[in-house]
Amino acid sequence: MINNIKVWSICILMGIPIIFFLNSCTNQNSGATSSSQSSSSSNGVTSSSGGSSSSSSGTISSNSGAASNNKKYPSSIIPYISECKILLGNGDRSDDLTKYEHSEFFYTANDGTDWVVFKTPNSGTTSPNSSNTRSELHHKTEWIPETGGKLTGECKVMHVSTTGDARVAASYSTVVGQIHSGEGHENEPFKLFYKKFPGHEKGSVFWNYEINTEGDNSKRWDYSYPIWGYDMTVVGDSPTTYPTEPVDGIALGEEFAYEVNVFEGIMYLTFTSEGHPTKKFTKNLVKSEYAKDTDIPEQIRTTWAVIDRDGTEKPAAYAGELNYFKQGAYNQTNGKDPESNIVWCAGAEIYGGDIPKQYANGSYTEVWFKAGSVGPGTSPNN
Repeated sequence: MINNIKVWSICILMGIPIIFFLNSCTNQNSGATSSSQSSSSSNGVTSSSGGSSSSSSGTISSNSGAASNNKKYPSSIIPYISECKILLGNGDRSDDLTKYEHSEFFYTANDGTDWVVFKTPNSGTTSPNSSNTRSELHHKTEWIPETGGKLTGECKVMHVSTTGDARVAASYSTVVGQIHSGEGHENEPFKLFYKKFPGHEKGSVFWNYEINTEGDNSKRWDYSYPIWGYDMTVVGDSPTTYPTEPVDGIALGEEFAYEVNVFEGIMYLTFTSEGHPTKKFTKNLVKSEYAKDTDIPEQIRTTWAVIDRDGTEKPAAYAGELNYFKQGAYNQTNGKDPESNIVWCAGAEIYGGDIPKQYANGSYTEVWFKAGSVGPGTSPNN
């Protein structure tokens, strides 16, 4: 019932073959306008990872020797990575990602195509303002909506947590791209999610807009828009019962692409996937549609008001605030008690924070990217 609310891998390093084991709703028109136009790693996948298996920082190789000269790093596959910094699921950070990787969280794989792998557990070390782990890029360039910027990504989600409470909107989901404000409340005008319930073949892709709250930020909320499948508010009736599988969803291992283009204060979103209709949305980032209590959508009153999230937004929304892009795997499934927050506290298995145990028992997320870019915003008419 629907409610709204190990691959053995072989790599060559320094001419020596090394074999290692790698664990691997409905849309309510409210602000944006739209128009329509646990897969395991595949057989034949090879991985290249130079980080230590201990919880130390990732490694930057000297690349000495003929074999290592041909080694591919994440920044070799997606060049803009060298313009980013990263936070990993164990809390490691790096500001220099040229020839950087970590064997447990950030590395490369090949299944006939070169990919950058982002992997992170349900429980690890988080950023100060989040309860969720991430292995996620943070682009160093900031911009204001009036100036704009553009993020693109081509990815496939290989795994989301198989544990969690089905009543919780964030359970079994991960964020694969976002815009994050660097000022004020530091809220997120764009987050792109993938979510799949256990036992389903197909999951949902949806995006959320978080208001830039007027006054007390504890009243903030996200409005969720379905792309393929459901929006965030479709949940289970009980901790272990799931809604009907979405007929138009995206499977684990199925590729999709996105473009987030902010130009002169307007966010233009485009989502594509072979065999699925292209979806487009626009959203004004400099003029709020939620400035009055009467503007608050019904989705918010039924999903968020139950946790006392029913604020209004600054009339100018995110105007004049510095923002930046993020991309990778930002796990939305955590081990917190759902009774404390039925939207964000997923009640998932975390095995005392033991990362290898989480990886071995499905309590993690893994996202692969084959392409991505960051640049200036462009006119949607060009």
